[in-house]
Amino acid sequence: MYTVKQLSELADVSVRTLHYYDEIALLTPSKVGANGYRYYDDAAVLRLQQILFYREIGLELVQIKEILDSPEFDLVAALRSHRAVLQEKMNRLHNLVGTIDSTIKHLAGEADMSKKKLFQGFSEEKQKEYEREARLQYGPENVNESIKRWNGYGKARQEAIMEEGGAIYTDLVRAMEAGNLAGSVEVGDILQRWHNHLRYFYEPTLEVLRGLGDLYNTHPDFIAFFQQLHPDLPPYLQETIARYVDDLEDAEVERMLAEDDAERASRLADTSTSTRSPR
Repeated sequence: MYTVKQLSELADVSVRTLHYYDEIALLTPSKVGANGYRYYDDAAVLRLQQILFYREIGLELVQIKEILDSPEFDLVAALRSHRAVLQEKMNRLHNLVGTIDSTIKHLAGEADMSKKKLFQGFSEEKQKEYEREARLQYGPENVNESIKRWNGYGKARQEAIMEEGGAIYTDLVRAMEAGNLAGSVEVGDILQRWHNHLRYFYEPTLEVLRGLGDLYNTHPDFIAFFQQLHPDLPPYLQETIARYVDDLEDAEVERMLAEDDAERASRLADTSTSTRSPR
């Protein structure tokens, strides 16, 4: 049997977390002593392992409780599933490490590296995961249209598009290293290329553009990828894209105000003409 403190140290979770799991009936103690102390047996340890595995792949606590409490739950099958997920993650991280090593050699002048290779860390499996996330956020119709558009390109065209994307990000690194700040003409021109590049996949709204900028500096996979190019690139992308979108929004507001002014002036002119007395 394990006390709360012992289980906390064994699983590397806080005592408060274990207390909370007890409060929501996700992981209840196997026994509560007369002194009120919680004790956990081996079955509870295995259940905690499952909880932590499911947390690792992003499930909410309510979902985890439903899975573990289901009569159909099979521990061995669950472990095999977790192993497959972790193996996939290990393979992806291995690819990312290899890409990082190649990028370091490229930046140090030890080896040449094509723009295509900069994106090798993003596997087909990872792309499918992003597609699932995008469907939840932007709706299946938009995502399906994007996939259809991409699949409509030939292989050579797809490779050229990826090369173009790599060139855009490396140009942003150069702009950053040259001290060009958000809102500068140089950065604005590159981000306009980035904006147009996205149209190979879908027509991005201003909300999507801003969301991508935030994603580049908050999503672990994107942070790891862009840090291959420069350690400071993720926050730089977020800042410069936010400023780029702000400028687009300001321009759109000014355009709408100008249209309103023109429409108002036209109505006033029509009213003046209709009320003018004939001689």
